[in-house]
Amino acid sequence: MLNRRRLTASLLSLFVLPLAARAQQPAVTPSADLAGIAHVAIRVHDLDASVAYYEKLGFIRAFALSREGKVYEAFIKIDDQQYLELYPVEDKNTQIGFLHVCFYGRDLPAVHDYYVAHGLTPNNVRTAGAGNLLFTMPGPATLTGPQNMEYTQYMPASMHSKAIGQFLGPDRISTHLIGVEIGFTNPAEAAAFYKDKAGFIPQAPTRMPSRGPQTTFALPGNPSEFIKLVSSAELGFRSRIVLAADTSTAAAKLKQQGVEFKQGGGELDSHDLLLTDPDGNQIILKATK
Repeated sequence: MLNRRRLTASLLSLFVLPLAARAQQPAVTPSADLAGIAHVAIRVHDLDASVAYYEKLGFIRAFALSREGKVYEAFIKIDDQQYLELYPVEDKNTQIGFLHVCFYGRDLPAVHDYYVAHGLTPNNVRTAGAGNLLFTMPGPATLTGPQNMEYTQYMPASMHSKAIGQFLGPDRISTHLIGVEIGFTNPAEAAAFYKDKAGFIPQAPTRMPSRGPQTTFALPGNPSEFIKLVSSAELGFRSRIVLAADTSTAAAKLKQQGVEFKQGGGELDSHDLLLTDPDGNQIILKATK
């Protein structure tokens, strides 16, 4: 009988003590707050040509990921927290253009738990190839299916953290990615998702000449950065990013490099610039001076 009691007590300790220990750990408080836009991912027809184009804009390829000696992802640095990720076409992935936008947070588990609490289905937080925490989840419908929504948290030993202070081209045309425009098959449904489920902050809607109605959302936790939801019929498969810039200085640099651009007119303010990369993706330089 004594041995049986001891055995029972030992078995209970395997379950009760770990539960008690977990109960003492502080619980994660769900929060939608994000620190900013981490990167925009684009698939390109010719990786070397695209890297060369962005180098003409003053940006530097900070690092890359390779498989069997072949680069499958190049990281173009905008600032210490923001990048463009360029992926080359592959046999099974031939559609060029926008792939996803990634947001970064200071407490990724808290963002993850916020989405779960609001009925969304993010996958588990994991460590990605560059060494940062990452999770993804499906979003509203786009031309290629549900939007791939990506979230990251920079970790001390990651490639991004090790590159802090490096690869910052002194002549780059911008040092801050402030916005991303995303095409959806039903922008109204996408707006409801971002507002009611993802916790983004609605801004005053605008209608620009030659373009359809748009809905702008500031990032929760960082109102200086935003996304715009537009119709897939307008944007197609292209990406469209917005960079803050001293456009007078940027225009002079672009002319020196022989890069074509459009200034003002149509959907642009008079001092804004519009660039188009080799694959038709658009870059708006939003005037700050």
